Amino acid sequence: MQRRHWMMLAGATAGLAGAAAWWQRPERDSGSAAASAPLWSTRLPQVGGGELAFSELKGQALLVNFWATWCPPCVKEMPLLDRFAREQAGRVTVVGIAVDRAEAVRAFLAATPVGFRIGVAGFAGSGLARELGNPQGGLPFSVLFDRQGQIVDRKLGETLPAELQDWARRVAS
Repeated sequence: MQRRHWMMLAGATAGLAGAAAWWQRPERDSGSAAASAPLWSTRLPQVGGGELAFSELKGQALLVNFWATWCPPCVKEMPLLDRFAREQAGRVTVVGIAVDRAEAVRAFLAATPVGFRIGVAGFAGSGLARELGNPQGGLPFSVLFDRQGQIVDRKLGETLPAELQDWARRVAS
């Protein structure tokens, strides 16, 4: 009886874990223009001055990464994204959206500079992430767009080198 009880408990736990993973996945149902529309009208201040206007990036293969200085996986993937941005220059444009305070982003970038543009959205950036298919607003969150401005893929969580290379193959032509 004891063994049967433990097996049932293990099965229920596995089922709940699977349901939780499904529930937390970013929405992948649509790459339509309507799904990506909120991004193209977005304008964000940049830490070093100036403005990041996403409408100016339309027509490029684009990887948008939502991140924050207080998010350990976000901080961990920044050097990887920076390297990817340099390797893919002219093929895939990488842009960061900081869901954070400008002062914290400025201090982080002074210690860990990156070669790609970063707009500061503050905590309102999590709303944009939700509109682009991240219902939980979790970080890091990356969205890949093709040259037509359509969403090709989304990833909630830290990106891996193999994923970035696969994405580059899918959108760079």
